[in-house]
Amino acid sequence: MTSPRDGFRTVSKARFGDDEKMTSLFPMFVKLDGRPVLVVGAGAVGEQKIRGLLPTGARIRVVARAASSAVREWAGEQKITIAERAFSKSDLDGIFFVVVATSSPKLNRRIFREAQRRGILCNVVDVPEQCDFYYPAVVQRGDLQIAISTSGQSPSLAQQLRLRLENQFGPGYARWVAELGETRRRVLASDLDAQQKRELLQSLASPEAFEALVAANHKLNGRSAV
Repeated sequence: MTSPRDGFRTVSKARFGDDEKMTSLFPMFVKLDGRPVLVVGAGAVGEQKIRGLLPTGARIRVVARAASSAVREWAGEQKITIAERAFSKSDLDGIFFVVVATSSPKLNRRIFREAQRRGILCNVVDVPEQCDFYYPAVVQRGDLQIAISTSGQSPSLAQQLRLRLENQFGPGYARWVAELGETRRRVLASDLDAQQKRELLQSLASPEAFEALVAANHKLNGRSAV
């Protein structure tokens, strides 16, 4: 359960003996550049999961009896490596995490158990009890990412919230965040004292500053930046 003051904080229940305790998911953004990631299954669902991993720089390995045309195309472009065959336990050797998207519940469960035995994080798509992590619904505007999770309880709600936030945070935020990053580097390298730097950076990141940017772009281009 969550309370209004928790915002998007997600809470799940876990049993330890006879006591029911509340445990929270830990939200974080992970650097996958160069890390080996395994996806088992390359149909429509597997393709979607692979597509989401492509921009991360992860070394994506795919194992599937059959693959979609898009997955084969990515393999041909050397964006991923693929083995079109049955899953083997050795496919988990050296893997950082695994995403399982096959149509066989029995196989999915076997892969999850093997991953658990090895201490490898695993996500079996659409089976919350066989997930060490969940895919959030994401709003992305350049370097700005807003991730929403319901701990697997209602992906539909997460998607509805994503649509609302996409309307609230328009494309103009991508440019603004990039400009904030460049300005931050200049401010930190300046001779201002720590308090002045903090106050300046906070004012530059205010809603008023964004509205001023939108107004300036609107005046310059004759259209809104959001």
